[in-house]
Amino acid sequence: MFSGSIPALVTPFRDGRLDEGAFRALVDWQISEKSAALVPCGTTGESATMSIEEHNRVIHICVEQAAGRVPVIAGCGSNDTMTAMAHMKAAQAAGADAALVVAPYYNKPNQEGVFQHFAFLAERSPLPIVMYNVPSRTITDISVDVMRRLRQYPTIVGVKDATGNLGRVTAQRLACGSDFCQLSGNDETALGFAAMGGVGCISVSANVAPRLCAEFQAACAGGDWAGALALQDRLYPLHDALFSDASPGPVKYALGRVRPDMPCEVRLPITWPSEASRAAVDRALDIAGLI
Repeated sequence: MFSGSIPALVTPFRDGRLDEGAFRALVDWQISEKSAALVPCGTTGESATMSIEEHNRVIHICVEQAAGRVPVIAGCGSNDTMTAMAHMKAAQAAGADAALVVAPYYNKPNQEGVFQHFAFLAERSPLPIVMYNVPSRTITDISVDVMRRLRQYPTIVGVKDATGNLGRVTAQRLACGSDFCQLSGNDETALGFAAMGGVGCISVSANVAPRLCAEFQAACAGGDWAGALALQDRLYPLHDALFSDASPGPVKYALGRVRPDMPCEVRLPITWPSEASRAAVDRALDIAGLI
C-alpha cells in the first residue's frame, strides 16, 4: 500500500506558533523531490507538544497542500485509546489516507492490552492503520504474535518498525503475509531492512535529503544493491548526525542549513542541539553534497 521514501515531517514553528506558509512550502518541496508519501504529526513533528487544535490543523494543511499528489499518513497515536480514536476521526475528516498509530507509551500495557488498543481503533474507523513499533521510546513492544492476531482486521495494513531488529522483518512477513506493508523506522538500517523484504522507510533524513533518500529507496526496490550501498555510504553520516542530540533538534538545524527559508525553532523539552551536534550535522551535510 505504501512504499519508498516517506519523510516524518518536521513542523516549522516561528515565534512559538505553526508557520503555515513554511509548512506548505515543505510539503511542496518534498513532493517535488520525489518523496512517496508524507507523515505529519509524528515524533519528528513534535506531536507530543502540540495542542489538539494544532495537531488537527497540521494534518489538514498537509492533506490540502498535497492535494492527492502523494498519500498522507497522519500521526494519530496516543497512550490514551480514546484520544487516538479522536485523532483518527479528525484525520479521516481531513482526508488523510492512513493513520500512523504508535504503541501505547508510558502506561506499559501487556500484550493483550496492546492488541485491544489496536483492535478497538480498527473496529471503529475505516482509516487504514500503520502500527508504529518503537520500544526505545514507548517501552512497549508490539509483538509479532500481536501483529499476526491484528491481521484479522482489514484496516491493519502495516508497520513502521523502529525496533532495530532486522530479523523482525522476516518474522513479521511470515506471520502477517507478504502483503503486510513493512516500513523501516530507522534510516541507518534501511538498507538491511529492504534486503530483508521491507518496502520503504518513514525517514528523518528525508526531511533534509529527500531526493537522495528517494533515489536510495528506488535503488533498493529495483534490486540495484550496489547503487543503494553507494547512497547508503553517502547518507550514513547524516543518519547518524541527526541523532547526535535530542531529535528533532539536529534535523531542524540541518533543514535550516539546506533550506534557509525554514524556521528552526523547537519546543521544550527539546532544546537547540549542542555545538558538537551541529558540527557533526555540518560535516554530514558536506559529505552528502547538500551544502
